[in-house]
Amino acid sequence: MRWKKARRSDNVVDARGRSGDIGGGRLTLAGVAIVVVIGLLSGQDPMQILGQLADQSGPATTQQSNAPANGEDPQVAFVQSILGDTEDTWRALFQQSGQQYRDPTLVLFRGGVNSACGFANSAVGPFYCPGDQQVYLDLQFFDEMASRFSVAGDFAQAYVIAHEVGHHVQTLLGVSQQMQAARQRGARMEGDKGLLVRQELQADCFAGVWANHAQQRHDWLEAGDLEEALNAANAIGDDRLQQQSQGRVVPDAFTHGTSAQRVKWFRIGFDSGDPTRCDTFQTQRL
Repeated sequence: MRWKKARRSDNVVDARGRSGDIGGGRLTLAGVAIVVVIGLLSGQDPMQILGQLADQSGPATTQQSNAPANGEDPQVAFVQSILGDTEDTWRALFQQSGQQYRDPTLVLFRGGVNSACGFANSAVGPFYCPGDQQVYLDLQFFDEMASRFSVAGDFAQAYVIAHEVGHHVQTLLGVSQQMQAARQRGARMEGDKGLLVRQELQADCFAGVWANHAQQRHDWLEAGDLEEALNAANAIGDDRLQQQSQGRVVPDAFTHGTSAQRVKWFRIGFDSGDPTRCDTFQTQRL
């Protein structure tokens, strides 16, 4: 992937030098896992629970800083380039529909970070917080993709970033607010046809839409790049992750969609380049 063709975003905050100590009153990795399980079983938002616990234990020492990202760091330059290109894509698409796109901020952290959605550590993985409209990424996740899921390559990593930006697009379109309202009404969120799965698959589709337009602008994909993104989508399907972790698949506990569904919706976005094709909330066949 010839990612250096892209414009670099100014909206990347490198807070890795200010990472908080996750020990000493902070949640351990096992503790975070337990909180997530309890939240899913009880129908509560795990991120909100984590935030409450973080508030009780005191503020995290990780602070967002506008310290300039080191342009000599190839990983940071890559993130800046991918984020910048998502900005260019979604600004143009929103303008075509008579709307204005607001750029998100992407915060690089190491170990743990406080967001408007609460405290989170690296075990949570990359995430988007609608409360502050920021994407959070620990770059070590890319190493985990390679070691745990055997998924590597620039375009696979770009897919991860574009997926989280897809959640930002959902916030600007009102989808995130509708999800929160549904949760408060007691609507079922988990499950193979639940709202969480539909939300995640739409973000996958939006990532594909970005990839389509980026390729049209730059012609930057090389042999095997598309397969990298598809392999990444396939590797993090609910069914595959459940099979690996517990030896069986539990559709009622799905939150992101199966491997086949994630690949399918990324391809819909990539093949069409049309965000209106990404309405996963209306279709009966995910």
